[in-house]
Amino acid sequence: MSLDTIISFNNASIFIYDHLVLRNVTFNVNKSEFVYLIGRVGSGKTSLIKTINAEIPLQEGEATVTGFQLKYIKPKQIPLLRRKLGIVFQDFQLLTDRTVSDNLSFVLKATGWKNRNEIECRITEVLEKTDMHNKGYKMPHQLSGGEQQRVVIARALLNDPELILADEPTGNLDPQTSEGIMEILFEISKAGRAVIMATHNYNLLKQFPARTLKCHGGLLFEVDNTELDREKPES
Repeated sequence: MSLDTIISFNNASIFIYDHLVLRNVTFNVNKSEFVYLIGRVGSGKTSLIKTINAEIPLQEGEATVTGFQLKYIKPKQIPLLRRKLGIVFQDFQLLTDRTVSDNLSFVLKATGWKNRNEIECRITEVLEKTDMHNKGYKMPHQLSGGEQQRVVIARALLNDPELILADEPTGNLDPQTSEGIMEILFEISKAGRAVIMATHNYNLLKQFPARTLKCHGGLLFEVDNTELDREKPES
């Protein structure tokens, strides 16, 4: 495994309790790499993402994420792993009773930031990266869906993660807004972070081509983007 490797799975089997979801999972993801994760509902995409962030324990095989061996990770190490990850949710999960800036401040304070000036500077930085620098005073309900997703991406960047996990980040957005979100995610990967994005949107895969992994029949395998033209969109 090279120094640039952020994720390495080797012959891993992913279970939910005693139910085998994916078997013989073997793949690597490196710095600055953008990877799509596709497959039908129930095929294992979300289970794989939850295994990467240690929400689902790894029972069989080997997997390393940002230097942590998932099979042997201790409960007290899981928060340390997650600080190296940024999560982008489809349904935003913003705190509705506080402003954008206060949402971001809450996360920083919860992860150990104490200096108010440093907190304000970091919030300014991530909002500028997501073109939301003039919206910090807004409440979530005052933002469009695309603007809320930009805030979610800003939140994911707060602790300068090595890896972004995006689970259907454009699922609730219109095509034009989705394009803007994709451009931000690709810029994030070009800046040195790995990005894994689960999606059903084959149009985005064609418009923003990148390495693609597919969950199907209990297996994970790489597919060529040209093959997607011959497949029906997943549902």
